[in-house]
This record gives sequence, C-alpha cells and structure tokens, in this order.
Amino acid sequence: MKHVNQMLLALILGLLVLNGSSVLQADPADQGRKSGKPAAAQPNQDQGDGPPATPAQFITIESPVGEVTYGRVTNSALSLQNEASQAGETGYLILKITPGSSPFHQVQGLAKFLASSKLSSLKTIAWVPETVIGNNVVLALACDEIVMHPDAELGDIGYGKALDRDEQQFVLSIVEKRHNPKLSRALALGMMDPQQAVLKIKLQQGEGKNKQVESRVVTPEELKRLQNNQAVITDVETIKEVGSLGVFSGSKARALDVLVQQLAHSRGDLAELYGIPREKLREDPTAGEAPKVMLIKVDGMVSPILETFIERQINRAVNSGANMLVFEIDSPGGFLMSGTNLANRIADLEASKVRTVAYIPDHAMSSAAIIALGCDEIFLKPDGQIGDAGVMHQNQNGQFEFVPEKILSPLRVSIADLAEKKGRPPAICEAMMDKDLPVYEVTNSKTGQIWFMTDSEIHQSNGEWIKGPAVPESKKGNLLTVNGVRAHQLKLAEPPVRDLDELKQRLGIPADVKLNAVGRTWVDTLVFRLNSAPVTFLLFMVGALCIYLELSTTTGLFGIISAVCFGLFFWSKFLGGTAGYLEVMLFILGLGCILMEIFVIPGFGIFGVSGGLLVFASIILASQTFGDFNTLRPGSDFSNMTNTVGTMSASLVTVIVLALILNRFLPESRLMSSFILSPPGDDQRSASHEIRLDPELLGDQGSLKRSGLELKVGMQGVTTSVLRPAGRVEIEGVWLDVISEGPFIQPGTQIEIAQIQGNEIVVREVIPDEETV
Repeated sequence: MKHVNQMLLALILGLLVLNGSSVLQADPADQGRKSGKPAAAQPNQDQGDGPPATPAQFITIESPVGEVTYGRVTNSALSLQNEASQAGETGYLILKITPGSSPFHQVQGLAKFLASSKLSSLKTIAWVPETVIGNNVVLALACDEIVMHPDAELGDIGYGKALDRDEQQFVLSIVEKRHNPKLSRALALGMMDPQQAVLKIKLQQGEGKNKQVESRVVTPEELKRLQNNQAVITDVETIKEVGSLGVFSGSKARALDVLVQQLAHSRGDLAELYGIPREKLREDPTAGEAPKVMLIKVDGMVSPILETFIERQINRAVNSGANMLVFEIDSPGGFLMSGTNLANRIADLEASKVRTVAYIPDHAMSSAAIIALGCDEIFLKPDGQIGDAGVMHQNQNGQFEFVPEKILSPLRVSIADLAEKKGRPPAICEAMMDKDLPVYEVTNSKTGQIWFMTDSEIHQSNGEWIKGPAVPESKKGNLLTVNGVRAHQLKLAEPPVRDLDELKQRLGIPADVKLNAVGRTWVDTLVFRLNSAPVTFLLFMVGALCIYLELSTTTGLFGIISAVCFGLFFWSKFLGGTAGYLEVMLFILGLGCILMEIFVIPGFGIFGVSGGLLVFASIILASQTFGDFNTLRPGSDFSNMTNTVGTMSASLVTVIVLALILNRFLPESRLMSSFILSPPGDDQRSASHEIRLDPELLGDQGSLKRSGLELKVGMQGVTTSVLRPAGRVEIEGVWLDVISEGPFIQPGTQIEIAQIQGNEIVVREVIPDEETV
C-alpha cells in the first residue's frame, strides 16, 4: 500500500510539473523578458503589441565635458536607476562617447560617478562610433561594457605623452571597480603611457583532464613575475610595442578579444545586441522631462510648394523651443526631389537635439515614404502602408517606364545613407525604389542578430552574415510595400500603434497634452492662393494691362500696380520653392531689354525679341521645377509647362481684347481723357482745352490753324510732358499734340516748330545761343 501511495503521489507531482511547464510557456513575451532578447524576436508574440518597457536611455556626451553634461548624465542615470529598481529589471544606460578635448578633472568626476555603486541596477555601455582619443577615453573605461564601430579607434589618453602618476592611479582604480572582463590593468597602462608595452599570453593551469588554458593581457613586468612563480606560459603575443601609441580599432580589439564586447555599425545594431526597443536608443532632448512636442501634417501631393511650407513649419516649431516633432504623413507621394529634400532636412534636426517621429495612420507612398525615412522613428497603424517609391519617366516613344540604373544609383545611395543614419536596413529601404532588388533575411554568425541584406552586402561581409530566406515583398518586378505589422518585422518601423493616443503613450507625451498641428499663417495661406491657376491668370492679366495703360498715360500709377502684380507672382513662386534669384534676374533683364527697345532704340529689333524671350523663360522657370522625376505623374514637366503657357496666352489675349475696348472708350472718359496721350490729329471732344482738329482750319502749306491759333514753322513753346517721341507742348496758351524731331525731350524744355506736314506738328529742342549765354 505504501508503494501504491508513493506511485500516486509521483503521478500527481508529474501532472503538476507538466501543467506548470505549459503555464510558463504560455506567454512568449515573458520569456523574452527573462531571456533578455527583444520581444519582437519571439515568434508567438502579437506583433500589434509593443515590446516590454525595458528601462533604457541613450545620452550623447558632447565635448568638452562640463557641469551641464555632468548634471544631465547623473540626473538621467539616477532616474533610470530608480525605474529599473522598481521594475526589478536591469536598466541600460548607453553613453555615446564623442571625440573632443575635456579637462581631466571634469572627466574624473563623471567617471567616478559611473563606476560608483549608485548605479547597481544599471548596465552602463559606452558606444564609440568614431575615433576618440584623450581624456574622454576614461569615460568609456568607466563603463561596464564598450561597443565600438569596426573602424573607430579608442586610446592614447595622454595625446602621445604619459599621464601624471596620480591620474594613472585614478584610471586604474576605475578599471578595477568596473570589472570589465575585456579590460585589464595592463591594457589601461598601455593606453596611458606610450612607453608601456602590452602583451597577450596564454597561461596553462592544471594537468591532464583538468588542463585549462587562460588568455591574459599583461605587462612585461607581470609576465616576468608569472614566470618566476613557475607559471606555464604557452604563448606570448605583443599587442602594443614600446614607443607606440596605445590606440585600438574596434575590429582589432575584437580580433584580440580585448577592450570591446561587441561591434556595432549603428544604434540599430545596439538595439539588436542588447534586446532594447529601438525607440529607447533615440536621443532624449528633454533629459527626463515632458517633451515639448509639435505636430506637423504632411498631406496631399508632395510638391515644391508643400516642401517650402513644411520647411517653414519646421523652422517655426524649432524656433519656438520644440524638442520633438511629430509628422503625421498621409500622402500618395509626388515630386521625388521635394521628398528627398524634406527627408534630409528632417534628418539634420538630430544635430539640433530635436527628436523626429513619423506617424502614418493610412499610407505614405512614393516620396512621402522617403520623408518618413528621414525621421528618427516611424509608427504606423497595423493596416497603414509605406513603400512603393519607384521612379519613372517618359521615354522617346511617349511611354512611361522606370528610370535606368545610372539615374537610380545616386538616388539609392541617398536612401541608403538615410537608412544608415537612422539605424534601418538599407536594403529594405532601397527595395522600395528598385523593383529588381531581392533582399534576404540574414543572421550574424557570431551574435545571432537578425538583419536584412542584398546579395552583394552578404558577399562583402566575408561570412559574417549567414544568408536566409528571401523577403517576399522584394520579389522581382515588385516595389516593396508593407503594412505596419510587416514594417516592424522588417525593422523599418516601430511596433504599430492603434491611434494617436497610443502614440503619445509610447513617446512619453502626457495624456493631457493635445497634439495640435502647427497653424498655417496668413503668409502660407497667401502663398497657396497666389500659386493657384486662377490667381496666376489674374496677376498676368492685370500686370500686362497696367503696362499698356502706363504707356498710354505715363502717370506712374499703372506702372506701380503692374510691378506689384509681377512682384506678387515671383514672391509666391519664390516661397513656393519653384523660383529663385535666377528667375527674378532673368525677368528684370528681359523687361529692361523691352524698355530699351521702346524708349532708347526705336524699332522692333534684337532687344525687343530678346527681352520678350527672357521674360517668357523667367515665367516658365518660375512656375515649375524641371528635371524632377515624379513618381505620381511621370512626364509632368511638359504638362506643367503647357499649363503655364496656356495661362500666359489666355491672359495676353484678354489684355489685347481689353486694350481694344479701352482704346475706344477711355478717350471719351472725363477722368482719363486728360491722362491719355493721343496721336496728333485725333479729335478729343471730351475737354474744352483739348485740340479740335478740323480740316477747314488747315491753312497754307507750312501752317496749321488750331483753336484760333495759326501755327507756323519757327513758333516756340514749352513741353508739358515727355516727348518720346510723341507728347504735349504749350504754345501761346494752347495745348498741342506734337512729335519730337529727334531724341526724347523732357518736360519744361523750350521747343520750336520744325515742320508742319498736314496735321502733324514736328518740334525740336531750342538750343540757347552760346554768345547770349
């Protein structure tokens, strides 16, 4: 009976164990947290949920290190320490060490804090993406682990000279406190003193089955002591000779298995190595405080007008003190260069300590997808879409086709640079643009990291990456387009969000903060209105009509109105991004040539034709951007030019019709009759002082009767308007329409009648006799 009871008890315990095992395996996300791997790597995790909130923070240590840097790092580290302690997890404090010169006493204080027991719940990681020498190296040595770019170098703390003894003792004490397994006392001495040699030895311990071989980094003095103690040394390698600088590149240190734990090309690699969500490795400009966030909407077609509008909104937001910009993108795309320019502008905001986020609730295609790639983080709704950035053009046969490789290559390089800067797989981003670029999932042979590469990238890695299955969305003839869930799996975006409220929660924005879009100012509204086709037509028409009226009246008022119309046109195009100083200069030069043709060089010759062509070219160039491939409307250059020419032609036809009408009715107007210049002989009955031509008043040859005055050759008077060559003069109290015999004559000039031919009066300037003068 006793044995039966024991068997029953064992059976019950076995069932309990199996049941407990199934319970433990029911939550892959919990397993991911326990194993330290990113939750995204767990196969059963719901891709729509965000990864566990791993306590982590990324801080860039700028040079020179001072009180501000010290306060920022210590405050952030203590806050993260408290967060990690409450969560019962290990927090990650990643410090990006940058090159530069810092006072040793400032570095000493920060290094002492990093090595203290105050950060017991944190793992401090020094990331060195570029070469760092001098005192800043001490900060890297004070961290638990060091991660370097393969081509970056670290060392030479004394700039080619040995540190003072007390400074060396401090650095050695920091090294001993951190217990970094890849960092030894000998290696630190070699980095502080060029005259110190550093050796790597293999030390054998035990015999037979208990035999073990251990690698150590020692100084020659330490090696001698080991040999005196009868230690078995099987190999000795000099890793730093006497007189050489103690500088080690990432790849060299990794090969020697010293100094660095891992190699990383980007922040994305860091996130993969430590299982940290990528958004945690973005620079936090708020340093633990609530971010000052602005929302900028990018909707509709991406065009030069929208490009300059978004740039103005960015400048306003940054100038107002915003340290986080959320771009809500909902666009089918548009002009490629406009999208690329905006992406680079947004990417450059990182240098201004501004965090940028792309939020895609519906779709961001073509150049809109490129804009999103310029942001630090990309969040999509689960069913949101991003991709399809293929570039097309119109061939000689009028058919639309994808651009050739020689044009696509520089564009791919630009997209790859954006991807590298923001820690995304360049191959995935390039596959959006290249329909014949297969991309494969690859695994790092050393770390197990999952990434995505092309065949050429895999081949260049020399076996570091193991080729896996192809990405289905990158199959031949297909432009990569993915939804929010798949974008996260391909490391293109963060885990999807359900709505704007969840986005705010993920970004650490307080729930009571409303994300209101940056308002459109009256300037923005005016620019959009002025760039519309009806307003452009109106500006052309009014401007040209006022030129005609100014030539007819010479009042100056119509000239000012015309200048305002054309000024508004070029101003709107300038702010709209399609015009620059070149177009304005061409217009002014063309207008100058036309005026010279009219007033200086009579006739219709080269100046008039050249001026007209320059004005026409300036307006066409100001109305559109040429040579910009458009993924939404291929061949739009010709279409836009046709629309502009049509608008100009319609306005000119309207002006001609209006000019004919005005020429018929304005002379009879009481208001305008006194301003309008009429050719000699016209009958102007609208004013009593106007000359009334009557054939019966014509006298003998060489004389003419006007308003009771008999005009003869030699009679003198004074000009009342500019004669260019037609104008008005006053002779014995009578106003007459005359023509200058030669050059222009200014108002108030003494003139005399040179000849009378029919009803035409020709005058010339009276030159004073030198003797009388």
